[in-house]
Parts: sequence; structure tokens; C-alpha cells
Amino acid sequence: MGKRIGLIAGNGQFPIIFTKAARKEGYEVIAVAHIGETEPSLENYVNEIEWIRVGQLGRLIKFFKKKNIKELVFVGGIKKKKLFSNIFPDLKALTLLARLRHKHDDAALRAVADELEREGFIVCPSTLFVPSLLAEEGCLTNRKPTKEEKKDIEFGWQMAKAIGKLDIGQCVVVKRQVVVAVEAVEGTDETIKRGGRLAKEGAVVVKVSKPNQDLRFDVPAVGKGTIETMMHVKAKVLAIEAKRTLIFDKERMVSLANEADISIVSLKKS
Repeated sequence: MGKRIGLIAGNGQFPIIFTKAARKEGYEVIAVAHIGETEPSLENYVNEIEWIRVGQLGRLIKFFKKKNIKELVFVGGIKKKKLFSNIFPDLKALTLLARLRHKHDDAALRAVADELEREGFIVCPSTLFVPSLLAEEGCLTNRKPTKEEKKDIEFGWQMAKAIGKLDIGQCVVVKRQVVVAVEAVEGTDETIKRGGRLAKEGAVVVKVSKPNQDLRFDVPAVGKGTIETMMHVKAKVLAIEAKRTLIFDKERMVSLANEADISIVSLKKS
């Protein structure tokens, strides 16, 4: 039997990108996908796939054991709003949830990862085969932030790290050193829309990893869609964290930002 890896697939394009990269490295990809979240086309790229509902942890474990999978990766997210509907926890998941003091992202994901490791699996970083997707440090666009926008970035960075420490979200929208929107369960795009409407125009979007971010899952991600959302509300700057943020469709994203006169800066701060 050749090299194999188990893929726990969430939403978005990342599961397909990951699968292509893994297979290029000679791995078979055995996937568990989530109904209503994972792109159905993932079936065309993986070697085997099992479809489950969000919350069926026991079934996920049973499937991977049956397939003799040892290494697992979490790739792609689950919409947080699903926590209030369309979740079908089995006995394994219910037992796990009952032990959690808080149901925050990191706490829940770490608990699932710990449970998988107790079952004998190794949980690998989601960037395992795609380190090139991590943002390099520097300004990625023709336009550089203005002096005033740099102040907003610095302020927003501190605020984003603070909400991240509380495990609330990864993104804030700022204008003139005032926080106009904070990410919660709605996700980054909805946060940008809300903040942009309040700021009118010229908002600065800051998206960072949480302090002590577990890079095995929930790595901050941006892409062409992020810039399209910013264009819709006339936001002017996107600041992300170098080496701790995934960029999808980088070439198209940067090209679109240049057309819209938007700055993208990737920063490394202590």
C-alpha cells in the first residue's frame, strides 16, 4: 500500500487545492466530506470519499480506521452559523461537547483533534503540502498604505489580536483608529460588508491569526473574493499576517486589487 492521508474536508476551494498537491507528492487522499459544506466536485479529485453530516464524529473515526488511515488533516472550514442549525452530533460528538467548558472555535477544534489522537491518529497541519500558499512578508500591490492607513493597521492589529485571544474571530474593520466591525460567527466577508457600510469608504481590513494559533486548522485565509467584497464597500487596505495566512488565487487577487487601487500588505509582527 502506498502513502495515504485522510482529509477532513470543509467548505471552499482549499480541500481541492490540498488534494491536488498531496496527489502530486504521491499520496492517495481518502476524504470525509460534509454534506452542505464541502464542494461536491471534490469527489473528482480524491481516491475515496465518505459523505457525513456535520457532527458525525464517530462515523468519521470509524471510516478512517476501516481505511487504515494514520495521518489526518483538517482542510477548509465549517460555516459557524451551522452551529445553530443543520448539525447532527452523534454520541461521540455529544460526549465530547459535554466535556467542553466553552464552545469557541479553537477549544472545539482542539478537542476534536485531541480525541482523534486518542484514537491513534496523527493530526497534521493543513499546510502540509501547500506551504507556498502562506503569505510572504511585504506589500503585494502597487498601492502602498498611506500614513493614516498605517496608523489604522497598527491599531487594528492590536484589536484583532485581542479578539483572537478571546477566540471570537480573526478580523476587524477599522477607520481613523475606530473599530467599526468585529468578526464573529458571520465570517470575514460579512464583517467587511458590515464595517464597510458603517465606514462609508476607505476602511482598513485587518485579518490575523489568533495568539497561539494551532496551524493544524482554522488558518486565516484570503483570496479574490475578499478583494471583491472590499471593492463592494470601497475599502482601501487589507492587512494580513505573513507566514500565518493562506492566500488563494494570489495572482488574480493582486491583479484585482491593483485595478481597484486597494493595498494588500503582509506583515510580520511580534
